[in-house]
Amino acid sequence: MRILLLSSCLFVGGIANAANDLPGGGIDPEALSRHVRILASDEFEGRAPASNGEQRTVDYLVEEFRKAGLQPGGKDGSWVQEVPLVRATVKGDVTATLSLGGKPQPLVNGEDITLQSLRSQGVVDQKDLPLVFIGYGIDAPERHWDDYKGVDLAGKIAVVLINDADFEADAPGAFDGRAVTYYGRWTYKFEEAARRGAAGVLIVHETAPAAYPWATVKASGTSPLFDIERSPQEAQAAHTPLRGWVQRTLAERIFSAAGLDFEAEKRKAMQADFRPVALGDARLSAKFNVERERVVSRNVVAKLEGATHPQESVIFSAHWDAFGIGQPDASGQTVRHGAMDNATGVASVLELGRVFAAGPRPQRSLYFLALTAEEKGLLGASYYAAHPLAPLETTAAVLNIEMFSPDGENADIATWGMGRVSLENDVDRVAKARGRRWSPDPNLEAGFFYRADHFAFARKGVPAITVGAGLDKLDGGVAAGRALRDAYFAKCYHQPCDAWSPQWDGRGLAADTLLVYDLGLELANSRRWPVWDKGAEFEAAREASDTARR
Repeated sequence: MRILLLSSCLFVGGIANAANDLPGGGIDPEALSRHVRILASDEFEGRAPASNGEQRTVDYLVEEFRKAGLQPGGKDGSWVQEVPLVRATVKGDVTATLSLGGKPQPLVNGEDITLQSLRSQGVVDQKDLPLVFIGYGIDAPERHWDDYKGVDLAGKIAVVLINDADFEADAPGAFDGRAVTYYGRWTYKFEEAARRGAAGVLIVHETAPAAYPWATVKASGTSPLFDIERSPQEAQAAHTPLRGWVQRTLAERIFSAAGLDFEAEKRKAMQADFRPVALGDARLSAKFNVERERVVSRNVVAKLEGATHPQESVIFSAHWDAFGIGQPDASGQTVRHGAMDNATGVASVLELGRVFAAGPRPQRSLYFLALTAEEKGLLGASYYAAHPLAPLETTAAVLNIEMFSPDGENADIATWGMGRVSLENDVDRVAKARGRRWSPDPNLEAGFFYRADHFAFARKGVPAITVGAGLDKLDGGVAAGRALRDAYFAKCYHQPCDAWSPQWDGRGLAADTLLVYDLGLELANSRRWPVWDKGAEFEAAREASDTARR
């Protein structure tokens, strides 16, 4: 199914034509579209890590980087960085039963609830676990916030809300208004519940605060989970025995059976004095088998060594993985192609590598990373950040690319989230030089800053941003751009219909890639070091390595 508005075009004129002044004939819209078509084809099986689709993807990327004239960027002349992971797959049926008022009722996994586990266990068998509402499930001492209030969660399931307490509040409070903090991310909520010793955690899904529909939760929640390698003791400390999501309608029934109003309790959870609430006699039982296996996925790494300051680097990155093969959609399609998310980003990195390799060698070294397992929790990027192939202290910047638009040119370009980093001003400046402009993330409440690979580098202090498409379409303006974006996230995000079409308009892909080139070229030939804004959360981590850049 194709839901994006498209227009047929020739790749000539306009913003994209300016790219032809670059080495190698410039950014090629047709090449960008071709890369997406191939990477998002059925043959690549949705590019799941540790699958046949991964092998095809890695082979393709290595060959394209080699043809461009780049060098392998891994250890010992390798094009890849191995990323050891554990894959946990639910085998067979999930049996789940909710008891309310002593009356058991079966739950359908993927419809009422999604259940998984990353614990070191072959069988999950939890019986009659009581449910406790923990509000937003946040403990943030620096914000004077603790939803847990010392409650003992041993043998209990924590029920928590997605996002954070400011999202639907009447006025900004402890969590920066509607701009989501890391505390609002689902990853944090699972981690904190594990630290609290809970037997399980269920996140209540709501489309607006989650920024995606239940179909997205179902697609990821019924797919294999991946985790970094941990010892059994580490896995026990890092993960609850049971975790998942629950539909809001089911949560409302649970609250009602306990004599509580869901909306009223949610309003209470928006206040710092909220206290956990036992959800009556609600009990959850669940049983399913989990197959755990060690797998090795791969980051693909290409390099262009700097001419005068090779020990310094600039990274261009995008994640190559998507969601593989899943349950059939309404048309029977099972391959979740990941065309816009994120074959577009990978295509841009390939084109950037080709164009840079065709030109003069830059002063600083350039790394072109195609990262694995972003959709599984930024695992490939996190592994690289923990085992960098170039020192992070002298990595000037990470320019990550996500979800460029196939629907023609925009007047603007965006970055994800509110990074509070000088690179945002740099994007604005290079955009204006091309007759365009930078737009701050129009959807801060979605928490995108914490949902892309640049975040793994930012946590280490490296100035990093994710660049994405703007909303102001040259044909139709912001209204048209917003309609396209909303339709995509409502219907095709992580779904089979995120697919390439012959009607894709590659001029927008080329124009956005051109701006990343402009900024990357400037950084590559500069003695300047991008910085975090004063008081930004990653400023201290960068300052700790200041002496390495003097």
